[in-house]
Amino acid sequence: MSVKIDLERLLSGCSDDSFDDGIRIDADLEPLSGVGGPVKPAVYEGGNFQLDGRWASPGDAEATLVIVIDNVPSQANRLEQALRRDREASSIPELVLDLSELGSLPAHLPRSLSSLDFPHRNADAYLRDARVGDVDFIKTDTGRAVFGATAQECGPLMSWFPQALLYGFWQSHLGRKRHNHKHARAWVSEIIGWQPASTETRVLGLKGDPLNLNTDEVVTSNPDDRTLWDIGGAEKVEGGKRDRLSELGHGQVPFMGSDAAASAVSFQRVTQRATVSFAQLRRVSLGRDASREADAAARALLVALGLHAHQLAFGHAFALRSGADLRPSARTVTWLGSGGDETCDIGGAEATHDLLATVRTHAESAGVPLDGWGQPPMVLRPGDALAKAIRSTWPDLDD
Repeated sequence: MSVKIDLERLLSGCSDDSFDDGIRIDADLEPLSGVGGPVKPAVYEGGNFQLDGRWASPGDAEATLVIVIDNVPSQANRLEQALRRDREASSIPELVLDLSELGSLPAHLPRSLSSLDFPHRNADAYLRDARVGDVDFIKTDTGRAVFGATAQECGPLMSWFPQALLYGFWQSHLGRKRHNHKHARAWVSEIIGWQPASTETRVLGLKGDPLNLNTDEVVTSNPDDRTLWDIGGAEKVEGGKRDRLSELGHGQVPFMGSDAAASAVSFQRVTQRATVSFAQLRRVSLGRDASREADAAARALLVALGLHAHQLAFGHAFALRSGADLRPSARTVTWLGSGGDETCDIGGAEATHDLLATVRTHAESAGVPLDGWGQPPMVLRPGDALAKAIRSTWPDLDD
């Protein structure tokens, strides 16, 4: 019989004197096309997969070849995106960098950036270069507190960036003589494919052209705006450079050899493992003056936040990228306890939402600072230098 993860169990596991180790979630995943169906792993520079070897069981004579379908940093980003989509329901804090005053940015760019989008979370350059009204964010009381926070003095992060204490951060964008705190992630998640049928398969093909235009034709185009092009030499187009018709989207173009993209792969099985480390979370503290009860409540809130994010992102079918649509077929949650491991039940997203709400209420009563929770997003705007950098990269083009 599985045990339930509730407030009391989290507080006990996250206390300073606990010897419990954490929680592990193991899931078997299936492609929508069925077991053995092709799945597209992440592809890196040079069209390469992230290959690795893993021990499937202690008794194996050799490690098993695997491909990392979605690695740890990517999983953290997906968990944060799930929290962002659920922000109103879960009442977690959010800062929003509003870009609307920059004018007509290209349609594919976001009109705002959320603190749940920032690549480096609280340590991000977009946050450093933001303003609140006419004041640099970093010079406001909240900004000073957030940029000066550490895992050992984590109150401002509990208030505004709790995800940073869960998924880690490195404050490395302020300069060598300024604050450079690093905090390792407590939540680690990864999806891997076991025994790939191939690691070299490529997608071969031909981009067709109904008129079969001559790709050897000499053309000139403006590489910044390919709506501007013409047949002939560079004088034909302002800012023009010699180009190929195929680069403009015309003509038949074969995709062969190194030009062909890496394809989806068939795996014997696909698994996901997520862990949250209580040992790492016991490094998180509200400071010297905080009570042990408040520290345990803050850590318990982080665990509840992580469980809810996991259910939101992966508790049902999910799409990692084109060709990587997966669904969980089986799952085991294990409480890694000092007296032995126990199978747990965390329920669905509704159950983890209720757990998060309960733990948050307790954290407030214990004195954990939660200034941004349950509040509208704090709206920021880009500072002058950042605004110029954005407009320099994405200038207005003539209609």
